[in-house]
Amino acid sequence: MPSEARQNHLLIVEDDKGRREYMLDSPLYTIGRDPKCDIRLISQFVSRRHATLVQLPREDGGFYYRIVDGNLKGRTSSNGLIINGRKLQAHDLEDEDKIVFGPQVFAVYYMLSRDAVATVPPDDFDITLISPNMIVEDDDDDDFDMDNDDLTASPD
Repeated sequence: MPSEARQNHLLIVEDDKGRREYMLDSPLYTIGRDPKCDIRLISQFVSRRHATLVQLPREDGGFYYRIVDGNLKGRTSSNGLIINGRKLQAHDLEDEDKIVFGPQVFAVYYMLSRDAVATVPPDDFDITLISPNMIVEDDDDDDFDMDNDDLTASPD
């Protein structure tokens, strides 16, 4: 039965509150200090609406995420985005991309791939037969072989 590759999108955020994980599957996420943001960052160095994650389709039927500085109306954040060491306005996220929002405030994006395998109930007639020829019997009960009759084994 054919299996198809499935991808899970994960964003791990670290800020003044600590570390949190977000499984991504929605078409849009707002990121920032504002309590109304989908992914809230706790830091005075982060803008209220610091960034936006946008889900975009792939040709193979899957999707990926693009991160955009600020909101989708063109208003950028105060400090910008540093992605993998480069200051960028927008970036199509790839596995293990590091996004810095401010001092000690960052996120790491992971694209986790796994094969989706269809499960089927076991066959009612699937049995395993063991032939007596498959069993190896050990006739020698000693823990070791004695080649020299002069040596005697003492019990432990």
